[in-house]
Amino acid sequence: MAAVCQAQTPVPRSTSSKVVLFASVGPDLIWYDVDVEHATLVKQGSTTLPANVQEAWPHPSKEYLYVVWSNGGPSYAGPFSGAASSGNKHGVSTFQIDKASGALRPHGQPASLPSRPIHITTDVLGAHVLVAYNDPSGVTVHRILTDGTVGSEVKPPTPLDVGIYAHQVRVDPSNESVILVTRGNGPAGGKPEDPGSVKVFSYKDGVLTNRAAIAPGGGFNFQPRHLDFHPSRPWVFVTLERQNKLQVYKREPAGTLSSKPLFTKETLTVPDNIRPGQAVGTVHVHPSGRFVYLANRASGTAAFEGKPVFVGGENAIAVYRIIQDTGEPILIQNMDTRGIHPRTFAVDSTGRILVVANQMSLSVREGSHVKTVPPSLAVFLVGADGKLDFKRNYNVEMAAGRSLFWTGIVSLP
Repeated sequence: MAAVCQAQTPVPRSTSSKVVLFASVGPDLIWYDVDVEHATLVKQGSTTLPANVQEAWPHPSKEYLYVVWSNGGPSYAGPFSGAASSGNKHGVSTFQIDKASGALRPHGQPASLPSRPIHITTDVLGAHVLVAYNDPSGVTVHRILTDGTVGSEVKPPTPLDVGIYAHQVRVDPSNESVILVTRGNGPAGGKPEDPGSVKVFSYKDGVLTNRAAIAPGGGFNFQPRHLDFHPSRPWVFVTLERQNKLQVYKREPAGTLSSKPLFTKETLTVPDNIRPGQAVGTVHVHPSGRFVYLANRASGTAAFEGKPVFVGGENAIAVYRIIQDTGEPILIQNMDTRGIHPRTFAVDSTGRILVVANQMSLSVREGSHVKTVPPSLAVFLVGADGKLDFKRNYNVEMAAGRSLFWTGIVSLP
């Protein structure tokens, strides 16, 4: 029955809207025209933020883009480390998105934030922006003013349970609850693991109150990084960073999540062959609800002829078919991203194109030789069966110390 149900749900194949890809390199936010039919990107322009771009999110109207930035960030001690530089410049900037071209125009003054923001989203109605912080872990809510700019913070009436190392904040499709994904930290230097947890808050008119904490097994060996919602069924897909797993939870009628996962799935082609630095990244459900995609990323190194060289691992997008009766994800493909460390990727609103941001440059050994693999934007077409078809790679030039940190796609109205 599941196969019949899926066959009757076609992948969207047409669109009349303009599609724009945004990608960040350090403080620079670049935009590209996307030709979905031919799977090509054409760079159109860029703007520079006061500090390094961390994440961005469009207003539901697609009229504005909210971009968080900071001069703090990871110390590159590894994907599981909590070590970071704190910085002293943190904020959120509002940009108007040109309806014809997708170009960004600064709109109003940036709003200051208390520490490094690691994720941003809006609520369903576009009345507030919500920002997650990793160190110290936290979340804030800010009003969106009538002109689209970011206004004052909405303070919670009581202290919130914000866990350890928040990594993402999302608003439930009901607009009545908010989920904060708190990753925790892996053990390091004799320090035990900081357990992760998924925190659920009630949400009304911008006000957050504690509701539930989801931490199977007490949170140990549970390091959630990102989640995404199924567009029509009560399922939430959660990636476990250090465990290289995908879990599925049920959205309960009360606005929280099931206390235990419905399913736990492997993400790697060879699950037992985990090299240093292997981790799961972001996750996106296909707009049709028939497929789910996540990023396997690897960037561990070892010395070779006195230089750090990639030790191997999977840099790939894992593709799952979702059984529509149960929500069970079935792994059907692990597609090489043709680069190193795909920290983020994006899917257009019709689900026809997927673009991966291979974050970093790294030396890779080929026999007795060493070559440099540059950061890149890898473009894939999405088939009717959900599988990815690689089309082309665009190398991204950048100064030393910068990385291709974030990417997102906006389909303009």
